[in-house]
Formats: sequence, C-alpha cells, structure tokens
Amino acid sequence: MRENVVIRTVSRLSVPFIQVFALYVIVHGALEAGGGFQGGVVFAASFILMLIAFGRASVRKRLAERWIVIYSALGITIYVGIGLLCLLVGGNFLEYGAIEAFLGIPHLQVYLIDGIEIAIGITVMAVMTSIICDMADKGGESS
Repeated sequence: MRENVVIRTVSRLSVPFIQVFALYVIVHGALEAGGGFQGGVVFAASFILMLIAFGRASVRKRLAERWIVIYSALGITIYVGIGLLCLLVGGNFLEYGAIEAFLGIPHLQVYLIDGIEIAIGITVMAVMTSIICDMADKGGESS
C-alpha cells in the first residue's frame, strides 16, 4: 500500500480516542448499552485501523503475537476465575450474589459483573486482532 500522510495522520490521531471509547463501552456495559463483546470489537477495530494505515509490522510491533495469546488467556482466566469463585462459596457458576452473601460486602456483584465485562472485552479484542492479523499474513484470504 502506498503511504498516505493524511490516512496515517488521521489514524494516529483517532486510534487513542477509539481505544478510550472502547474502554468506556466495556465498563458501562453492565448498566447501559454495550458490554465486553462490543467494547472488545471496537478496541480491535483500532488495531485494524493501524494495520490499514501503518502495515502489519507496525501492529506486530505494538501488539506482538505472544501478547495476543497472553491477553486471550488472561480474559478467559478472569472469566472462569470469577465463575469458579462463585462455585467455591456455594453458588452456581457466575452467581455473583453468592460471593456477596458469603463475604458480606454490599454491592460486590456490581464489581464482579464489571470484571466479567472486562474479561470478555480483553478476550474479544485479542481474538479479533489475531484473526485480522492472521488474515493479513495470508494476503487477505480467510482459509
């Protein structure tokens, strides 16, 4: 792709705002429209924009393959960890009220739901970025 100063400059300026908006969507997903999946996709879109504007090497430099794997595993670990914590205190998987009742901390389930949304957002961002980077490696072919 031919270098275009306008595309690179606009991308450089807009990527931080896209990522902040993605974090907003993830955090407010429990109470409003949005959530972990939507925020994760928006966050991944920022990396896709970087891929289009700066090329594959730039994205790999900022988000190496091992970090994508680590983020994917981290999100799944947080999700399963909160679910298993609910089981350990006598509730069902992701029954947040069981932890709140066990520990006696009021409104704890709100923070646990936010933790689940963050976990989903991290995993979706990492997986979507990995899919797009893999497709870019193969020249745009999906198989």
